[in-house]
Amino acid sequence: MKFLATMAVACLLLGLAGCVRPPRPALNVRSFGAVGDGTNKDTAAFQKALDACAHGGGVVFVPAGDYLIGSIQLKSRTTLLLDFNSRLLGSPDLDDYPVIKVRWEGRWVDGHRALIFATNAAHIAIFGPGEILGNPALGGRQMPRRPVIIEPINCRDISLADFSTRHRGMWSIHPTYCEGVLASNLTIRSLGGNGDGIDVDSCRHVRIESCVISTGDDCIAIKSGRGMEGYRAARPTEDVIISHCTMADSNFACIGIGSETSGGIRGVRIEHCVFTHAKSFAIYIKSRPGRGAFIDDISGSDLDVSTAPGGFLRVNLLNSGIQDPEPVPGDEGIPSAKNFSFSDVKVHCGALVDACAISPVKPVNGFSLTNVSGDCTKGIALANITGAELHDISVTGYAGALITQTNVQGSGLVAP
Repeated sequence: MKFLATMAVACLLLGLAGCVRPPRPALNVRSFGAVGDGTNKDTAAFQKALDACAHGGGVVFVPAGDYLIGSIQLKSRTTLLLDFNSRLLGSPDLDDYPVIKVRWEGRWVDGHRALIFATNAAHIAIFGPGEILGNPALGGRQMPRRPVIIEPINCRDISLADFSTRHRGMWSIHPTYCEGVLASNLTIRSLGGNGDGIDVDSCRHVRIESCVISTGDDCIAIKSGRGMEGYRAARPTEDVIISHCTMADSNFACIGIGSETSGGIRGVRIEHCVFTHAKSFAIYIKSRPGRGAFIDDISGSDLDVSTAPGGFLRVNLLNSGIQDPEPVPGDEGIPSAKNFSFSDVKVHCGALVDACAISPVKPVNGFSLTNVSGDCTKGIALANITGAELHDISVTGYAGALITQTNVQGSGLVAP
């Protein structure tokens, strides 16, 4: 019965992804030679099944078992369906992950292909309830870049749902140049620095919902390229909704917007989320001169921040991230920013807001903070902002003034 129910949902996913013909029977990886004993490599069997499925589209089914695999490639109109008690185990051998061009910290570089990779594909899905485990020996910052777990590049209509991942010292999910991405009901775990959960890189129309993410670095990072390379490409990340997620990180921010922002970032909405632990800030909007482009229309509502020693929100547009060897020059390289708004927030944190690292040459145009309650050790520090609106801020526990400001215009800037 579990198998039938899982298959029914997989077929629904295919239908939503644009498969108009009746789905054909699922292709079982064991029928293509997969053993699933966790010792023998099943890479070739998985790829044979996926290649066969690509002719007409359909479902590749992974029954219970431990499948040791290197990098595999999904193609259009294919769903990889992980049954109960099925686990994909990343191979410890780097040779099992071919070196290709990948986006890494805002630039295209040589890097090892992801454990599950796709390029120029449409209507692809990975569906649970199984597990996908990156190999912990392959994390870190060595070059060529180490393999992430899932990485679609230049793809559209991607559904990732109901499975769990584990990794160490490397990003877990990294869509790049993609359009129409859904990440739903995922459980993402990672350890160590560089262990981001979901990195959205120059993508459009992204939904991240009902996920539980606990990571060694940013839970979710929003990026769009670095320096003149990203600026010339002009591929923004836009229309991103993060909703009903629970997040905790052990190294940096739960949600990082930037610092690779040279293609521009606009239209990021964060709603109905719980931040159980942020090593620094729950939300960190970051960039620096030399990036250029824009960060526009960032909003959050109904947010619960239970532990964030750094604070709830930081805006740093002056010195976050490494400078590119070919920065966007002059004032053109100073990122512009507008329309940041946050409302209905409960906090137990360090600084409520630290938004002082902003260039007076390009002040943030529009900053709203309303209906905030709880306690914090520091208040609100603002600099170089026009159109600020602060209302209904009811917090306790802070030392000093609730609001400090330099070159700020707006309303509600004097604490009651």
